[in-house]
Amino acid sequence: MTEPARPQELPPGLLTDPEMIDACRVRDFARVFRMVKARAGIYPSMVARRCELTPSRVGEVIAGRRQLLHIDVVERIADGLRIPGHMLGLARRSWETPQNLGTVEVETHQDAEAERAAPATLPGPDVDSILALTSRTTLNSATLEAFQSSIEDYWRRDDQHGGEALRPAIVGQLRYVVGLLKENRPPSIQRGLYGVAAELARLAGWTYFDARQYNQARAYFIEALQLAKEIDDRQTMANVLACMSLQATYQDKPADSLAFVTAAQDQARSVTVSTPRVLSMLSMREAFAHATLGNRGSTHRAIGEAHRHFEAIQAVDHDPSWVTYFDEPKLIVDTGIAHGRLGEAATAEPLIADALRREDRANQRGRAFHSFWLARTQLDQGKLDQACHTATQALEPASAVASERVTGHLREFYDQLAPHRQEPVALAFEARLRALLPVSGTIRP
Repeated sequence: MTEPARPQELPPGLLTDPEMIDACRVRDFARVFRMVKARAGIYPSMVARRCELTPSRVGEVIAGRRQLLHIDVVERIADGLRIPGHMLGLARRSWETPQNLGTVEVETHQDAEAERAAPATLPGPDVDSILALTSRTTLNSATLEAFQSSIEDYWRRDDQHGGEALRPAIVGQLRYVVGLLKENRPPSIQRGLYGVAAELARLAGWTYFDARQYNQARAYFIEALQLAKEIDDRQTMANVLACMSLQATYQDKPADSLAFVTAAQDQARSVTVSTPRVLSMLSMREAFAHATLGNRGSTHRAIGEAHRHFEAIQAVDHDPSWVTYFDEPKLIVDTGIAHGRLGEAATAEPLIADALRREDRANQRGRAFHSFWLARTQLDQGKLDQACHTATQALEPASAVASERVTGHLREFYDQLAPHRQEPVALAFEARLRALLPVSGTIRP
């Protein structure tokens, strides 16, 4: 099989042109796209294909009707057009350094560092693996309950602190449970193990998604789907597909997002045990997909469906544990976000503000994320002082949780302040942003 063609390089003269350097520095992609067309012969349709964008979206950017702010889209443009990472404020791209030159040196260095850092009293990982082969694990329903309890604790800590520090434990436990699946067990225990493994894989995928490491996230989400399929657990499959739908909105792939959530709804409706809460959550994810596509009527219809299902919830419903987070404040705030994605800021603002007042203060990431959306709707209405005050309030919970997704949103808000950058409230927000979030050192002045 032939290897895919390497993307065409930009002319050196273009990459060193002061106008191109400035356009990249401020991420003015309208200028970038016009210059690569004029100087490199890369037309908008080719830009769209190489950067995984729709031609209409590229056209809107060139016409000045749309900005591209998401970091993953910026990375796709850098890779698709072969723009060196530093020009766009990114890390060095993998294609800038020949892989066979960098890998051995890094691995050797890391191995040496690990060897020096490992406490002499602890056995190496190879010893742990050997000892694991000799162990006999007796599993029963209590063991499965212990696994489920640990998963619930992981989710709780993820809300409070983010998943960065939890991920090694989650992945390690996932691999341990997958190893247990290789032994013969009673059918009920084996089914329970598959369910535990599927949820651990989804959780691992979520931590990578929250870190905006989308390829790794997708790999774990696919593993979760495969594990759930082994036991025909269609509700879990629906939940994983809903996660993949949300990720697709972040990757600026709204058509994929709609396809994933539609498949999720099909899975949920194919079983009789899907609860109104599950169906409500999935309808809201559908609303996000339609809103990202700009389908106003379909978004409003999906929001209505989400509320209709939610009103049917009863105390006797047997909700799966993974959907219990979707309570009334979450329904309200997601409704506001869907309206905000459509540009209906006046409708969105009071909904998000009401939900924020009722949100659990221990949910640091949720408070930061939803405060960003409130600030964005306020800024869209020209309420600069309120928007900057709200965004500043988001910084404290954002600094307490390791979430590149949240810090990325706050950097996007800073970019949206560009026309007001010299206003005192904007300067105060910038100073607080730099003080509380170290990654904000990469923001452009």
